[in-house]
Amino acid sequence: MSRDLQVQPIEPGHLDALLALCREHAAYEKADFQENGQVERWRSMMFSEPTVLHGWIATDSGEPCGFMTVTIDHATWSARRFAYMDCLYLRESHRGLGLGRMFLDRLREFSVARQCGWAEWQTPPDNELGLGFYQRMGASAKAKVRFHYDVEERRTP
Repeated sequence: MSRDLQVQPIEPGHLDALLALCREHAAYEKADFQENGQVERWRSMMFSEPTVLHGWIATDSGEPCGFMTVTIDHATWSARRFAYMDCLYLRESHRGLGLGRMFLDRLREFSVARQCGWAEWQTPPDNELGLGFYQRMGASAKAKVRFHYDVEERRTP
């Protein structure tokens, strides 16, 4: 079977596919996922000025099979910009075909074009496949503990 694997910027017509891929990504990470209007908020974040969420979608002969999203952040210590890869997900059937490398190439190109000094991301500690891939690609891990502070439903203890 011949494959036409591509990674391209997310366009408005990809947002429903992105929602389905996010649902799969959450299941892969054993995380909760609630559909609550993301498509319209993505439309605003990705296709309005200023663009605050940048994304790419992987396709196999035109069918979506993965995605990556990136934001630009700023570091206090260095007073420099950096790219933050919020999500990178490939369907299991499309891992090991070079799409992950294509996504990281896009991340590098994006970061350089936006004068970002580096890129950062995180992955669950039990994502052995992802950890191995990132290390093979030359990324190094920094030990930190991730916290989540829900400010919308915060209750005083």
